[in-house]
Amino acid sequence: MTDFSDLDARFMALALEEARRAASLGEVPVGAVIVRDDQVIALECNRQITLNDPTAHAEVLALRKAAQMLGNYRLPECELFVTLEPCTMCCGALVHARIKRLVFAAKEPKAGAVLSSASLLDNASLNHRVVWQEGLMSSESSRLLQAFFRSRRQSKTQGIPV
Repeated sequence: MTDFSDLDARFMALALEEARRAASLGEVPVGAVIVRDDQVIALECNRQITLNDPTAHAEVLALRKAAQMLGNYRLPECELFVTLEPCTMCCGALVHARIKRLVFAAKEPKAGAVLSSASLLDNASLNHRVVWQEGLMSSESSRLLQAFFRSRRQSKTQGIPV
């Protein structure tokens, strides 16, 4: 198990709050927080359905917000805390933004591109390497995701539109 700091835990707890916000919107509960110099720069949650935007993953929205806040599309001194392993699109965005460090909670066995279905951030041919760690508050994130999808399945079996 990787060691995480108290600050890491605080930032992941904020990401979990964002994930709960996503669930309250009917979105897959994923939350992201971007931090620079131990200060929160951006908080976001999944909003693909709400925004009718397939790219509106929590990570991408947080990157956009942080870039606007800092006035730069490069975020080299920033860290991203996210409740679920990023997908291929989000990993690409992290590299292009030059994120320094990624911490994610739960693995995503089907679409996770950090270590589950691919190892995109460890590709030696990329011009930027994102340092990453996984597992911080993974149980909490997994429980939130499981409860969300259980509820959706129950709604479908009861004929309730989701």
